[in-house]
Amino acid sequence: MTPTQPTRTRAFLADTTALVLFFTVTGALNERFVSGMSWDEVLHARLLGAALMIPVARPYGVWRDWLMRRAGPSRLSRTAWDSLALVSFQVPIYAAIIAISGASGRGLLLGVLGATAIMLVSGRPYGAFLNWTRRLFGLPPGGEKPMSLQS
Repeated sequence: MTPTQPTRTRAFLADTTALVLFFTVTGALNERFVSGMSWDEVLHARLLGAALMIPVARPYGVWRDWLMRRAGPSRLSRTAWDSLALVSFQVPIYAAIIAISGASGRGLLLGVLGATAIMLVSGRPYGAFLNWTRRLFGLPPGGEKPMSLQS
């Protein structure tokens, strides 16, 4: 095991925990009340979503950290970059999840538009939640340099 392996493992666990917790809740609310999916479809989408979040959580964390290095110190700048990171990475994945889970036509469009709106609004709250989760795992917040380069 290399000296950075424990940090990489903790980074994977922190980013995965944050993504699964945060977006299981927001995804289910969007699918049921915006997209109009049945509870059975929501359950299927959340199970599929959780399975897909595991391999994408850490790459998203690295993507977000890379984009957040461009953010200025202002709240507006950090909010805009956090929202851009979330929308650009997660909306295409989310669209595939709900399409595979049964959404189609108008429901698929509304679900994707709803997810985009939710992610635009939740970009910064999720970024703060991710940083908080990383602190719980003994890691620094992201956005300055990729955590994989930190020891």
